[in-house]
This record gives sequence, structure tokens and C-alpha cells, in this order.
Amino acid sequence: MSETLERSEADTYTPRLRRLYRDRIRGQMQEQFGYQNPMQVPKISKIVLNMGVGDAVNDRKVVDQAFQEMQAIAGQKPVITTAKKSIAGFKVREEMALGVKVTLRGDRMYEFIDRLTTIALPRVRDFRGLNAKSFDGRGNFAMGLKEHIVFPEIDYDKVEGQRGMDIIVATTATNDEEARALLKAFNFPFRQ
Repeated sequence: MSETLERSEADTYTPRLRRLYRDRIRGQMQEQFGYQNPMQVPKISKIVLNMGVGDAVNDRKVVDQAFQEMQAIAGQKPVITTAKKSIAGFKVREEMALGVKVTLRGDRMYEFIDRLTTIALPRVRDFRGLNAKSFDGRGNFAMGLKEHIVFPEIDYDKVEGQRGMDIIVATTATNDEEARALLKAFNFPFRQ
């Protein structure tokens, strides 16, 4: 009986970065900032991916394609975002689909961070590092990508147009200094 239990525990998959946080980063942060309790150490709580599709005003199929691409990137089903009110100057009507977004938590979040820092960001053309000033004062980090095709899940030949993407990393840190140290430990390439 105990062999079966041990084998099933060994068979469960834990993302590489979740193990890194649990085994190394949490201890380093506790030592660096002098936390009394390991539960005080900041962690990444969620990642929100947002893709606005301005071309959706003219063609509804563009939103459907963005939906499929976001689903491939995130690994889960996104939500279609709609206009809250009509704006005649932009030819936008209330409840018109204008983009897609998805919120990642848990294992999918750690897998996305791994793919973002090791595969996607190095593929960005003329990449010089992330702006270290893109924190909001409460420990959350926001960044934008001009091309979503840097992710390996996107088949370049099937993409009709390049779209930008917003990536927001929400942490439990109380200030920007702690959040910056946490994201640096996760290998986010910040500019000096």
C-alpha cells in the first residue's frame, strides 16, 4: 500500500519554476528581506494576458482567430471582451467583441512564465531587456509584446496579421522592490 502511495506522489507533475520557487527562491527572499515567516514571502498570484483586436470592427473573424491563438498560447480557453458603450467615431457598438483575455493561475501560470522567459522573450527582435520601471507601486508588473508570433505555439504560416499582447504579472508583494527581486529570481530579463 505504501509503495503505491509513494509511486503516485512521484508521478505527479510539478512545473520547474514552482519547484524552483519552493526550494530556492523562497529561502533567498526570506533571507534578503528578513521575513519572519515563510508565508510572508511574496509570490506570483496570477498572470493576465490581454489581446486587443481593433480590426474586429470591420471583420468578426479576426476575433475568432485571436481567440484560437490566445487559447494556444495560454493553454486554456480565453474570454472574449466586449465594448461597454457605443462610440460612433470608432464605429464601435455596445457589446461588440473587441478582444480576448485569459487569467492564468497555478501550474499553467508557472509553465507560461517558463516559456515567456526562456523561449518567447529571446525571440523578440531587438530585445534589450524589460523596463524595470513598469511596476505599479503595489508589486504588479505589466509589459507588452508587439508581436504574438514569438510564442512557439503560433504557426507563423497560418497567422493573417501580427497582434500585440499585454501581459500583467500580479504578485503578493507590497512594494516594487520586493516584486522586482521576485521576478529577477524567476529570470525576468530586466534592463540595467
